Amino acid sequence: MTDEAPEAVVLTERRGHTLLITINRPKASNSINADVHNGIGEALEQAENDPEIRAVVLTGAGDRVFCGGADLKALGTKGGDGVLPPETKHWGFAGMVDHPVSVPVIAAVNGSAMGGGTELALASDLIVAADNAKFGLPEVHRGLMAAAGGVFRLTQALPKHVALELILTGEPMPATDAHRWGFVNRVVPQDQVLDTALALAEQVSAGAPLAVQASKRVARGIVDGSTPAERDAWKLNDEEMAKVSTSADVMEGIGAFMEKRQPSWQGK
Repeated sequence: MTDEAPEAVVLTERRGHTLLITINRPKASNSINADVHNGIGEALEQAENDPEIRAVVLTGAGDRVFCGGADLKALGTKGGDGVLPPETKHWGFAGMVDHPVSVPVIAAVNGSAMGGGTELALASDLIVAADNAKFGLPEVHRGLMAAAGGVFRLTQALPKHVALELILTGEPMPATDAHRWGFVNRVVPQDQVLDTALALAEQVSAGAPLAVQASKRVARGIVDGSTPAERDAWKLNDEEMAKVSTSADVMEGIGAFMEKRQPSWQGK
């Protein structure tokens, strides 16, 4: 008798003209490691190169967490390569945040979307959220910054002072407030999130695919698979993250999180 093969950490399923992508690590809060990164990135490549796919829906397995951000265990054992494998690092966190595709992407946020989960939602084109979902960038409480696009994209998705409050305090925003501010397109009961997102994908798919994709490229400023308007923001983002990630506060923040205590910041 042989052991069964482990279940894939990223599941893909065709639903008509929609490609459903599911982060399948519910016991690990659907956190992102190198395998998830590659799985999402490869699925987006599939969507971009298959003319029969007209929309993508991204969700998380289970009913509690959409995505819990980076896998701290993978970071601790393998360093940055445990989350961002060198060969596909150019796709950005989770194989998605710096990987613009022409096919519209809908985030079906089935639960908490803190940190990297919020950054995946920000990288999507439309967002359907559960009424118990919450969004936020708590990285400042770990001695870090939201370096997967969160810091500069949140100020585009929300009024600047509202976004800055989330960024600087690290406090979460309920899905209902996110909807009120125009960050989220739909808020529905948790058990209706996926069906609502798939129905929205069908509406998108009803348009002429070339026209829809051209419209997205213009609206998002996508040129030859990249977003030139974001280059300076990414450059500044990476420079600041390089400074922050080598600070004493980063070690204190992660240590305090793992030990479930309040951090003692030194500002150095």
